[in-house]
Amino acid sequence: MSSISIIGSGNMASAIGALALKGGNAVEVIGRDAAKAAALARALGDGATAGTWGAAPAGDIVILAVLFDSAVPVVSEYGAALADKIVVDITNPFNPSATGLAIPDDTSVAQMVAEAAPASTQVVKAFNTLFSAVLTAGDPLDVFMAGDDPQAKASVSAFITSLGLRPRDAGDLSMAHWLEGASLLEMGLARNGVGHFNFSLGVNLG
Repeated sequence: MSSISIIGSGNMASAIGALALKGGNAVEVIGRDAAKAAALARALGDGATAGTWGAAPAGDIVILAVLFDSAVPVVSEYGAALADKIVVDITNPFNPSATGLAIPDDTSVAQMVAEAAPASTQVVKAFNTLFSAVLTAGDPLDVFMAGDDPQAKASVSAFITSLGLRPRDAGDLSMAHWLEGASLLEMGLARNGVGHFNFSLGVNLG
């Protein structure tokens, strides 16, 4: 099993944290608001702990569960504390109306995070195509992921499998741009063709 640290204390942090504990992983919750992080750790139970903002995360895998415009600043602030860690970026760079991406067409939040992180940090994009309510339901879902380092992706794949989910490797980190676009597609589907947010994208092998 894995040892993970979650930076953030919102709905996705709660959903991933709960599944991680159920899968036998050690979970640390870290937030700029220490009281909120501690409250989430208590709510999760099962040995979840609250970490200290800015200190080196305890987990080998660090889940970046913050708003997309905070992702790069947070990674820059942590700096060397993220050295040798695997950072999983779950963010989506939507514009205010969630009708487009709020970053240049030739990059992704994950690639920007990788540029801001220490050289020994491996960044993997994952979980961004899943709504928190769908994750909370506990169904066996596909988790699309992208990253440059095979070992880091293997570690994240093992973690995803421990959650009862299916890892789907989409390629190197440049594919994170298209995963972020896939989440934008989901927003369009939720507002139009599907009409709600209780769904996910997946691979049909039938």
